[in-house]
Amino acid sequence: MKLGVGVGAWDAANPIQIEVIRRAEDLGYESVWSSETYGTDAITPLAFIAGQTRKIKLGTAIAQLDARTPANLAMCAQSLEALAGPGRAIVGLGASGPQIVEGWYGRPWGRPNRRLRDTVSIMKQIFRREGPVAYEGGEISLPYRGEGSSGLGKPLKSILKATPDIPILIGAGTPLNVKLTGEIADGWMGFHLLPRMVPKYRAWLAEGIAKRTDGRTLESFEMQASVSVRVSDDVKGALQAPKAQIALFVGGMGARSKNFHKESMVDQGYGEAAERIQELFLAGRKDEAAQAVPDEFVDDTWLIGPPQRIRERFVPWRDSGITRLNVRMTNPDTLKLVADLALA
Repeated sequence: MKLGVGVGAWDAANPIQIEVIRRAEDLGYESVWSSETYGTDAITPLAFIAGQTRKIKLGTAIAQLDARTPANLAMCAQSLEALAGPGRAIVGLGASGPQIVEGWYGRPWGRPNRRLRDTVSIMKQIFRREGPVAYEGGEISLPYRGEGSSGLGKPLKSILKATPDIPILIGAGTPLNVKLTGEIADGWMGFHLLPRMVPKYRAWLAEGIAKRTDGRTLESFEMQASVSVRVSDDVKGALQAPKAQIALFVGGMGARSKNFHKESMVDQGYGEAAERIQELFLAGRKDEAAQAVPDEFVDDTWLIGPPQRIRERFVPWRDSGITRLNVRMTNPDTLKLVADLALA
């Protein structure tokens, strides 16, 4: 199992912990992953990290589908790869929710499944540089010939000669998009994925991979998951710490009718709790929403406890078939513990 380390939300008061990332690199972590919100982008931090590391791969987790055009995201990835060195850039791509797509990016929600297919197809053409890029898609076409077009657009070829096979992974959770991921991408980034859920998603990925003609198999397909780790002798107390953040995502990171975090909690078997958390959070009762998060849910989705307990609970992750585990933590000692477990 390959290991990655995540860079979460950051700002001037909580800067990127470059020493932790360097420590991860020294311990053999394969990659570092930068998230994207309506405030911080996923690419700029990776350029900063690239300048202060040697070989660790640089991935977006995730670059939001509607934040850029396909050509611009390809340009960002190629530029990062050219500056950092060949083989270091990885594009993790995924759709955000309609609140962010329409409220922040000012674009219609439409059919993200079509945009995912169009975006990956265009990016792969740009990376390969086999000729000027021309593409007719379900929602995106190059050159653009739609309303307001001057009619002067023409197919163009990237002037930057970058790595032709920069990996593209898709973060997706619905059956339609997971199957699409298997069909068109180089890997899948599980959304709140737990080890016991892997067989279901592998079956969906296999359906998509069966449509390919490039020789890609399920065995050669990346499956990435994420887990947060907290070392503590006080298990009960440590289980309480993440609950406010969980309540924020399940209750408030999305509309009442379309919240992927809530839907994921339901999918994991906590439907009644998810409904209650959202109801309380949207009513402004945020403390009660946090208290409504079951201890069992936190224990399912985090690795919490003293080292021996974490060792025991790590085994299902290691043996699940997940090829890369992205670990979220800030403690260098925890980095060492997880590295030892992954190699055991």
